[in-house]
Amino acid sequence: MKIRLRRYALALCILISPLALPRSWAAEADARSQRQEAFRQWRYGLFLHFNMSTFTGSDWANGYEDPGAFAPARLDCGQWAETAQAAGMTYAVLTVKHTGGWCLWPSATTKHGVQSFHNFRNGQADLVGEFVAAFRARGLKVGLYYCFPGDYAGRFGNTLPAGRPDLHGLPPEAAGDRVGFIKRQLHELLTRYQPDLLWIDQYSNPYTAKQWPELKAFIHQIAPRCVVIANNAHDLENSDALSYEWPWDAQNRPGNVHGRPGFVGTLPPEGNTAPAELCDTIQTQSRWFWNPDIGPDGLQAAEQMAATYRQCRERNANYLLNVPPDRDGQISAAYVQRLRELGDLIRRPTAGHP
Repeated sequence: MKIRLRRYALALCILISPLALPRSWAAEADARSQRQEAFRQWRYGLFLHFNMSTFTGSDWANGYEDPGAFAPARLDCGQWAETAQAAGMTYAVLTVKHTGGWCLWPSATTKHGVQSFHNFRNGQADLVGEFVAAFRARGLKVGLYYCFPGDYAGRFGNTLPAGRPDLHGLPPEAAGDRVGFIKRQLHELLTRYQPDLLWIDQYSNPYTAKQWPELKAFIHQIAPRCVVIANNAHDLENSDALSYEWPWDAQNRPGNVHGRPGFVGTLPPEGNTAPAELCDTIQTQSRWFWNPDIGPDGLQAAEQMAATYRQCRERNANYLLNVPPDRDGQISAAYVQRLRELGDLIRRPTAGHP
């Protein structure tokens, strides 16, 4: 009887041993750990808000803009990459689909994007491909920002034309099957460009939030090494790293951070050991896309951004800084100069700061 009990106990230990867990679970756990450890080393990145909103003056587009408005005459992803490299950055994230649903790659799912931008390379461009090639050629990691559906109309200057239905941030073809459409687009992006990072905005929206675990698993099934950031997710169930959007709640909770009136930034807690990222924008007015009315005086001081960077490093977080290209498709001179100043400060040894 004792021998039989020992056999049962041994069998039970084998069953609950980590080695006995399903191979798919173990493989995902290992891949997740590798993603997170790699992400910790990136430290400092460039956020590139560049899409239809660059040409409309509103941070949120609605999908009914004139596609002819997208007409950058001197677009040069190489200039973006060289600017990031000179600033000491190691990765970059481009807004390949924002609230207007406009896609910066030639998608088989829709022509709502570069194929309809007839004033930009005769509708034959692949801006995502250019971005990926330029940054990888310079040894930088590449990330793709993709906005999930939401209620964007009526905010930040986004007003629907009379009588037109709300597209909720996706191309018209997504109506009736948002999750299926998102999967098809993500499959294109992951297999065609093989990004190091997929940056998902509005993951907890009212329309697809329940399917987020399914969508996240779908991404990692296709690309096990791709880091997934779910914007403003403060847990590691929904995101591979904790995510903090610095000026996100500024309008609801006015305050003052680093001399920036109206900003209440959120950071990972002191002593944080989890992988994390904080995104910020170089423009002091909490604007993410380029605004012609913002000059050098409307940019954060290099010292302010350096202080934020150091706080991020102290709390185990990467610093993703938004520097939006202008309507010519260039990072303008004032922004480049401010980044140089920031890069010099970051490289300068400071007692007690990594």
